[in-house]
Amino acid sequence: MNRGSADLLAHLRTLADPDKAAEMAAYHKTSRAFLGISAQILDEMARDLRRDHDVPARCDMARDLWDCDIHETRILAAKLLTQARMRPDDAAAWDLIAGWAQDFDSWALADHAAIAGAKRLQADPARLEQVADWIGHTNMWTRRAALVMTLPWARLPHPKAGDIAVREQVLGWAEQLVPDRDRFIQKAIAWWLRDLSRRNPDRVRDFLAGPGAALSLPAQREAGRNLPPA
Repeated sequence: MNRGSADLLAHLRTLADPDKAAEMAAYHKTSRAFLGISAQILDEMARDLRRDHDVPARCDMARDLWDCDIHETRILAAKLLTQARMRPDDAAAWDLIAGWAQDFDSWALADHAAIAGAKRLQADPARLEQVADWIGHTNMWTRRAALVMTLPWARLPHPKAGDIAVREQVLGWAEQLVPDRDRFIQKAIAWWLRDLSRRNPDRVRDFLAGPGAALSLPAQREAGRNLPPA
């Protein structure tokens, strides 16, 4: 761990709230260490660190913070790399996030990292080729990340031809994952379809009438929640 990361970790420890940490650990139901630091404080710290450090320095910090394996350090690591436009947008930030995805083990950390990953995928959609391999991953959270990181394409109001191709690619992944009965996978498919229904309700109806008919009933209801009357 470099000096900057060590100083940052020491500062985070000064902000620890043991009572809040115990509440958070009980809520998240994980044995990972918690410091009890609020999301607002982590947001403010991330904003200042993004302003004051270049991309290579933030990548170094993010790597060290993630490796600390504390809830708040991992959240902050993801926030350090959450940025629509990076200069330079080389492989370093994406490689970190993609590496983390192989070991996701909880929804909170996975979702924060997925926000960062989604922006790197939007910056370079060629990275989707790597994400495609996650669909067959043994880690459920990694499989789920393929859907969560691509949610921005479901939400595009005016997709171009390339965006529509990505949508169809992800819907193909969703079809492959329909038989996966893990509730987090079922929810992720439902979220994708629900968000897409605001932009292309007919495509969602087609999916639900086809492969989506095998989704769990709660997932089918969530997927169709925003569908207008046919």
